[in-house]
Amino acid sequence: MQPHQLNPLIEPQFDAVTEYILNHLGSNVPLVENIGHYIVESGGKRLRPLLVLLAANACGYEGKEHIPLAAVIEFIHTATLLHDDVVDNSELRRGNATANAKWGNAPSVLVGDFLYSRSFQIMVEIGEMAIMEVISNATTVIAEGEVLQLLNQRNPDTTEESYMNVILGKTAMLFEAATECGAILAGSDEKSREALRLYGRHLGIAFQLVDDVMDYLSSSEEMGKNVGDDLAEGKATLPLIHAMRSGSEEERKQVREAIRQGGLDDLTPILEIVRNTGAIDYTRQKAQEQVDLALAALQSLPATSFRETLEQIAGMAVQRTS
Repeated sequence: MQPHQLNPLIEPQFDAVTEYILNHLGSNVPLVENIGHYIVESGGKRLRPLLVLLAANACGYEGKEHIPLAAVIEFIHTATLLHDDVVDNSELRRGNATANAKWGNAPSVLVGDFLYSRSFQIMVEIGEMAIMEVISNATTVIAEGEVLQLLNQRNPDTTEESYMNVILGKTAMLFEAATECGAILAGSDEKSREALRLYGRHLGIAFQLVDDVMDYLSSSEEMGKNVGDDLAEGKATLPLIHAMRSGSEEERKQVREAIRQGGLDDLTPILEIVRNTGAIDYTRQKAQEQVDLALAALQSLPATSFRETLEQIAGMAVQRTS
């Protein structure tokens, strides 16, 4: 079951977001539309816009502006994917060729810029300054997170603290903005706004940590990307950081060298080291801790079906395989 199917009250709103997104990809330049439609229609769960809808509803919102707001979050997310795939030289995402593999790097970057711009056009139409403030701050932090990740690339001395700062910026910040903006739109009090902000932050961190695990466990078919992509790009994600910390001297040297070199020549022995050192269980434990914090944050909200769905999504975050 897809996350948006957990709550029948949300499904029509989710469908309205999809329609809104497709109706706002229009451009006088056909290539912009082609790439925009390609990436938007490539099979993602649209979890982040779903969180906008659920957060607004959990705070009693009865208007319609959460539909364009959810589209804003999805456009920003899609823009980051386009840019990320160029930076990482990725060729596969969600089981399909990436836009940069299909059209080239320059069009992908420029269409990502278009989606950022379109999202801010929509925000101006919504006309809520507090939302613009949260999202503009979030996009800045996301960019900083991506640069920090780039600085950590092929660096085996990356610490767990440094890595958590990376994923807080590049992944969790948009989750946090999605849920906080849903609360702002609903005119909720500071307590509810903070509760949903923290829920989004902790859910986003958990989501990324599970992604890290899947890079060493899942098949390409399950993940929609190539197994070992993180290692190939020289990314010292949490499983590798823990493996270096907990493995033997020889294992530590082998992981460090694999991170420095990048590529997939050492994938098989590195997979074995990751599993033998308990790195998978450790990372899952850290993800579960974040889920527990997300669930705790929700307890101050009224008990509604929307809060229940947010709780279910948090549970699904650590169980997913794609």
